[in-house]
Amino acid sequence: MDLIARISRQFQDNTRATLDALEMLAAPIAGAIEIITASLLDNGKILVCGGSGSSGDARRFAAQLVNGFELERPSLAAFALSADASTLAPLAGDPATEGLFSRQILALGQPGDILLTLSPHSGSPRILEAIGSAHERDMRVIALTGADGGATAELLGPDDIHIFAPATRTARIQELHLLILHCLCDGIDCLLLGVED
Repeated sequence: MDLIARISRQFQDNTRATLDALEMLAAPIAGAIEIITASLLDNGKILVCGGSGSSGDARRFAAQLVNGFELERPSLAAFALSADASTLAPLAGDPATEGLFSRQILALGQPGDILLTLSPHSGSPRILEAIGSAHERDMRVIALTGADGGATAELLGPDDIHIFAPATRTARIQELHLLILHCLCDGIDCLLLGVED
């Protein structure tokens, strides 16, 4: 096996996926930045959840809003739903854990808050129930998905934002999601701090 060639293909695939995504995703990312910033300025909060492997990215995004990204600024109100071990513990033994995020949203979510979901696969029951609960609480949803969005896209309302990574491989989708999250952090900071370039 030629490992160097295999590694080169990974880099090339990543670059292609990123460039393919740029034109189609710039506008929805900008829209997401604007609604998150508006919510934060109106004393709203951002609730974030990720399905399976995306839960780490959800926690990281919330931490970057609270602790800062690349610019010095006050903490922003964000919470990763997958980070609260004491809340999740009672559900851990329950095989029907679809309500894992939903219950937290119903307890914490308020009108004007934002739910941001991350899932490379479109049919995660936890994510679908989370979106339903956010709508119950009059929250807007920003959903990061894979190429088609499937069941997730079908649940989104006209005021929600769907940002789909135009890729089919899970690794490429997750790489694009991380880039999108960094764009969100940067854009939010720039709007809040009045940075022009």
